[in-house]
Amino acid sequence: MIVQALAFYLFAAVTVAAGFMVIAARNPVHSVLFLILAFFNAAGLFVLLGAEFLAMILVIVYVGAVAVLFLFVVMMLDINFAELREGFLNYLPIGLVIGGILLVELFLVLGAWAIAPEAAKFASTPTPPVEQIANTHAIGQVLYTKYMFAFQVSGLILLVAMIGAIVLTLRVREGVRKQRISVQVSRTREEAVALRKVEPRQGV
Repeated sequence: MIVQALAFYLFAAVTVAAGFMVIAARNPVHSVLFLILAFFNAAGLFVLLGAEFLAMILVIVYVGAVAVLFLFVVMMLDINFAELREGFLNYLPIGLVIGGILLVELFLVLGAWAIAPEAAKFASTPTPPVEQIANTHAIGQVLYTKYMFAFQVSGLILLVAMIGAIVLTLRVREGVRKQRISVQVSRTREEAVALRKVEPRQGV
């Protein structure tokens, strides 16, 4: 029991510290790496709760896909962050307003939050009991019935994010050579082949 408590506090402390560094790190690549660290420690917390399926989903989906996608987007966009920070003060008022609204919402949620006395008893008991159905099967039934709409919306949001990342990386930039298939196919023989008469002992 002591080992489980120590593991919980270790995973929780690293998760909170990594989450803080995500927003505090100046380099966006470091922020993504701290985000990956937070995901791994959150997966460790799920393992301690007995939800191994959720832990694997967190590692495979979020670390293996979403966080890596963020990392590649940040590295491929080649954004001039010094230029972005120049207009930071211009957006500070609206940022404070949005942050205040979110803070008020958090206080409202926490103020109305109450823990049921029987919550601890049902937390470790799957519904229905494990003898009838596996825990993963129970999660799938709830996810694809009660939360079907939210599940589909989250999938669409991820799809839009992926398309946006592709569009941003394919923008037209000066001095970058790109392959144009239509131009290559429409070339004539005169445009593609150049005949040179080279004299003996002379270069082209």
